Amino acid sequence: MKKSLYINSHCTLQRDQNTLLLELEDGTKRYLPIESVRELHIFGEVNLNKRVLEFLSQNQVIVHFYNHYGYYTGSYYPREHFNSGYMILKQVEHYLDATRRLDVARRIVQGALTNLMHVARYYHQRQTPLDELLQRLKALHDDAQISETIESLMQLEGQARDTYYTLFDRVLQSPDFAFEKRTRRPPRNRLNALLSFGNSLLYTVALSEIYQTHLDPRIGYLHTTNFRRFTLNLDIAEVFKPVLVDRTLLTLIQKRQIRTEHFAEETAGIYLNEEGRKIFLKAWEERLQTTFEHRTLKRHVSYRTAIRLDLYKLEKHLIGEKPYEPFKLR
Repeated sequence: MKKSLYINSHCTLQRDQNTLLLELEDGTKRYLPIESVRELHIFGEVNLNKRVLEFLSQNQVIVHFYNHYGYYTGSYYPREHFNSGYMILKQVEHYLDATRRLDVARRIVQGALTNLMHVARYYHQRQTPLDELLQRLKALHDDAQISETIESLMQLEGQARDTYYTLFDRVLQSPDFAFEKRTRRPPRNRLNALLSFGNSLLYTVALSEIYQTHLDPRIGYLHTTNFRRFTLNLDIAEVFKPVLVDRTLLTLIQKRQIRTEHFAEETAGIYLNEEGRKIFLKAWEERLQTTFEHRTLKRHVSYRTAIRLDLYKLEKHLIGEKPYEPFKLR
């Protein structure tokens, strides 16, 4: 089975025949059969050359790069290997047609809000009263059905997030991880640092899964397609943030696996240190590989596979085969 490789240390990445060779600063060597690598996530300073990039491209391995603070900066996206002119035309048709674009965007927002409600209900049922929060999220979910513009949908989604984020302080009740409000660039507290880091990881996972379909990641529907490199991965990520990012970080804090010593503070804000990143990445990969019984397929699939299945459902929507129904937590 192919795996994601997370590189936190400074090293040199080379090609050794049909194997990737990772050489650390202390001289330690690690050999990685290329057929076992799905994608690379590079957090440390890594030396590599054109020969390695060509090797990665030949084997359809995407490389995601992160900065000193652990936040996504860009990807080496190999030449598309499932190119489909027909699918690109369908994506563009649905983007340029205001009615059809709004329909797709609405489905994404309602799927995201449904999953926000499911996470809130999970904690509500575990003796954290969230009745008013759930009612507010339900009202916003219903309002999305009658929204007539992308802008109003974005506003609704933002309001839902602001409402939903209040559950963090009520569930955690930890002064060390007080949420207060959402801050991004830079994150001003530890909980915001975890959210930003987790969201970055989810954007890259969604991008990697899009690469395995006929879809073009540059054409999104909720997020405006403009001079940004990719937008479709941002759309799909909205559906899965509550399921993957929020549940992962809340569990890590509640189990005291992530603690105050796993953060560093600089003028650029608060961010996870290397040890903290390793802890989060381990839990993140475990969450992605966690399986559940799929309602339609009647078999167990992983959450990572669920992202791919959502993209296949979007493809069917675009070609008029079946309306897109985003993934929803049971």
